[in-house]
Amino acid sequence: MEQLTYDAVKAAGERIAGRVRPVVVARGDEGERTWLALEFLQHTGSFKARGAQNFLLAHAEAGTLPDSGVTIASGGNAGLACAWAARELGVRATVFLPETASPVKLGRLRSYGAEVRLAGREYAEALAACEDFAATSGALASHAYDHPLIAAGAGTVLEEIRAQVPGLDAVVVSVGGGGLFAGVAVAAREHGVRVVAVEPEGSRALNAALEAGRPVDVPVASVAQDALGARRATALAVAAAAHEGVRSVLVPDEAIVRARRRLWDERRIAVEFAASTALAALDGVEGERVAVLLCGANTDPSDLVERG
Repeated sequence: MEQLTYDAVKAAGERIAGRVRPVVVARGDEGERTWLALEFLQHTGSFKARGAQNFLLAHAEAGTLPDSGVTIASGGNAGLACAWAARELGVRATVFLPETASPVKLGRLRSYGAEVRLAGREYAEALAACEDFAATSGALASHAYDHPLIAAGAGTVLEEIRAQVPGLDAVVVSVGGGGLFAGVAVAAREHGVRVVAVEPEGSRALNAALEAGRPVDVPVASVAQDALGARRATALAVAAAAHEGVRSVLVPDEAIVRARRRLWDERRIAVEFAASTALAALDGVEGERVAVLLCGANTDPSDLVERG
């Protein structure tokens, strides 16, 4: 597979400029020390819009978009982004999701005009079904996270955060399969910014890969598994993590739930558990200026709203 480079992140930024929303950065609760990168305000409700645009635009430029369209397997957010980007380019999209996918995400996918197919209980099973479909239909196979174009597109958010937080010391990022982390880590390394890679204790694909020295399969059982439920981290992420300035952190589901509730109670921000996973690790992060990337908000907020 092609390597992920900072030049690829810069090229992605130029390619998707004007097609995605610049990230909004808000001051946190500790004055100039903490900042919240509100990437859940992005098109389709997550950072995935960046990689989807970069992937499809690069193939459009190369003339490699087939008539049968694009297909992807996803826990939800990558499928939403792919469907949205495909609609923008007038391309068909067929999206495979686990049967456990959020009803909110299913409804939004269909609103973008995608054909939705459910397969299995975990992301890995949906991915296998997607690969079979691509082989038989000729559709272009995208990926939720394991592709240099997808990761490079995701990494563009770090450039935007730095522009708004001069002197950024560290960025805290939730990790599932590792596409967002890989792109952010490559861009961060270019600028001497440390990266804290945060995973749920029950879904620790990157952490386990770092222990083993290579990508390995892990069991998945977390409140955040609809978005952070990859069994195996991408090799791109493992390579990006093998550099000074990257730290892997695990947080329990209880802390993830508390962080999500705190965002709602204190700021009326409703994010998905994947986003609050990053915030759950903030207390252990050192640095004078730290940004927490809140990556997505495709969630049902009904459990946050108190009923009188």
